[in-house]
Amino acid sequence: MTAHVRAMAAVLRTADGPFELDDVLLDPPGHGEIVVRVAGVGFCHTDMLPRTPVVRPPIVAGHEASGVVEAVGAGVAGLLEGDHVVLTFDSCGDCVNCLAAQPAYCDEFWPRNMSGFRADRPTTVRDSAGEPVQGRWFGQSSFATKTVVAARNAIKVDPDLPLDKLGPLSCGVLTGAGAVFHSLAVRPGSSIAVFGTGTVGLCAVMAATVAGAATIVAVDVHPDRLRLAAELGATHTIDGRDGDLAGRLRAAVPGGLDCTLDTTGRPEVISSAVDALRMRGVCGLVGTPHGKLALRAEQFALGRTVKGILEGDAVPKSLIPKLIALWRQGRFPFDRLITTFGLEKINEAEQAMKSGTVVKPVLLPSEES
Repeated sequence: MTAHVRAMAAVLRTADGPFELDDVLLDPPGHGEIVVRVAGVGFCHTDMLPRTPVVRPPIVAGHEASGVVEAVGAGVAGLLEGDHVVLTFDSCGDCVNCLAAQPAYCDEFWPRNMSGFRADRPTTVRDSAGEPVQGRWFGQSSFATKTVVAARNAIKVDPDLPLDKLGPLSCGVLTGAGAVFHSLAVRPGSSIAVFGTGTVGLCAVMAATVAGAATIVAVDVHPDRLRLAAELGATHTIDGRDGDLAGRLRAAVPGGLDCTLDTTGRPEVISSAVDALRMRGVCGLVGTPHGKLALRAEQFALGRTVKGILEGDAVPKSLIPKLIALWRQGRFPFDRLITTFGLEKINEAEQAMKSGTVVKPVLLPSEES
């Protein structure tokens, strides 16, 4: 029988406590699974959900990993030890939506990604005291030096790429770019406003530039991020603190915008994003609104649409290679969003993300962490 896998992981033991490094023991790779030595893992806002009632600690979070295949379980095809991979979210591959190339809407998305464990084997990780820890967050729980994942969720990449920076491609970057390319289908010459310029929003700005949008409006309350948005392709920037947001958007784009994308989850911002649309315009929502969302009936009287978006409506094995190709061409510089931290600095990385001083923290695990 294959031996268990030893690793160092950042364990969140209580909802209001710090992440703590601990030696953990992972179940050996089963059929169709691989062991990946983590080179880098992004810290996403979703990784703070274990601090809410959504899922209970103790848990190893982390779901934007890249790394090197260290061992291959039975039944794995197309991957070998030493391959470089990006890990993405889990899906069953067999339900109606998976078969329709919409894995983010998998019938089993919640239990496979948001529960922290797997139904067939609830305990996959034990801490140094031998106690069970939830270790299947988004199919990977990669705030660790090593992780055991389903091979179907690993995307092989060229070994000459900066592997430690590729992890965010699997969620935050994928979501922003996919929302533009797929969910909103931004066309050459069209107009779009992006509300919130974190990782998802800034990647949406870059994708809109690639898509050929003529007008790209970035809205945020952080001047530094608005300046970065302008450098990455935004044609207009608006400070959201200045009042009458919808009016200022209509002034920038008379007649209204073709589409808007909200990444903030703030109900009042979403309402402004809908108001700023032209007739038959589309407003995309990434994430869940914070609080009650109340939209007026007249906001839809002009054929407008509000659309929820998960993971950018993307097929990761298709979109991630495309984004890497665009990065090689200098057209999608997602690495400009990254600030790196050692895994032992995970609590500092979380605070930097929450305060807005860092756009995308990427943790660099090592065996010495």
